[in-house]
Amino acid sequence: MSEPLVLDRISAVYGETRVLEELSLAVGAGELVSLLGASGCGKTTTLRVVAGFLEPSAGTVRLGARDLTRLPAHRREIGLVFQTYALFPHLNVRDNVAFGLKQRGVGSAERAKRAMAMLERVGLSGFADRLPAALSGGQRQRVALARALVIEPPLLMFDEPLSNLDAKLRIDMRVEIRQLQRANRTTSLYVTHDQEEAFSISDRVAIMHQGRVMQYDRPEVLYRRPNGAFTARFVGFENLVPMRVVERNGPAVTAEAQGGARLALDQDGLGAIPDRFVLAARADGLAVAPPDAPGGLPARLGLRTYLGRAYQYQCETEAGRIVANGPLGMPLEPGAPARLVPVPEQCCILAAEPGP
Repeated sequence: MSEPLVLDRISAVYGETRVLEELSLAVGAGELVSLLGASGCGKTTTLRVVAGFLEPSAGTVRLGARDLTRLPAHRREIGLVFQTYALFPHLNVRDNVAFGLKQRGVGSAERAKRAMAMLERVGLSGFADRLPAALSGGQRQRVALARALVIEPPLLMFDEPLSNLDAKLRIDMRVEIRQLQRANRTTSLYVTHDQEEAFSISDRVAIMHQGRVMQYDRPEVLYRRPNGAFTARFVGFENLVPMRVVERNGPAVTAEAQGGARLALDQDGLGAIPDRFVLAARADGLAVAPPDAPGGLPARLGLRTYLGRAYQYQCETEAGRIVANGPLGMPLEPGAPARLVPVPEQCCILAAEPGP
């Protein structure tokens, strides 16, 4: 039966280095939550704390009504799926899947029955007598998933489970993991550095940096409405332009950037715009248009690269260098004047950095 997971102000230290800094996170029963971030951000350390492999220096870990904080790892009843599969090479597939049941005292007939039922669910019932060495990487990962699920854990955790697979197999496997997780309604914590993987598989995502959660929300919110500069850059907003409002006319706003360059913005598309703010825009968020286009930011085009779906330009503006995309039907030469016109669905408004 699925249970909620709550991490309350967890801190963790390796030697003299503080790796987690009062990290708090709540995962609802049956939810799949991903910890997303670059190497060294603390996501695997968080997993180790929850699994019982590392004792936190402060804070508590609760799973349902149980306090796991000081409980030994083998008593936490957590299912684990590792990057390296961690299968026993001398055991066949059926016995690998049944291993956790054997450790829990389940009789041989019952554990064989449950192992075969789980292998059927992951599409490997015909491979029960094979050794792991005879399987592909994707098949071995499905065996590892079956082994974790067969014990019916209240919490399932994944540590970069797909990083050893090729690109096509990664996509296939993340669909399978999501389908099985939803069918079992198992509370799950998933660690990855791959943004697309995290967004496609998760109910919610925690973006981590230097041992802290920078933003925790649904993938759609993170992608469209980051809460600050770090998260914005992390989810692909290449351009962060500090601005101030110089004129308001209903929902229409004229804002000025560094150097005096002005830009027309519409609050109906972007939401409320304060007097001082940062305009965060993806490369698609400030589209390259002819120099006489209304409302855009004056620019001079630099290096042009072909992306397949668009041409991308390094643009020089009074507000600094901006990366912007232009349509395939209108390739422009470097050095040409242009205007960068906001595309609201690819822009967002961030709070201005503290300062005068």
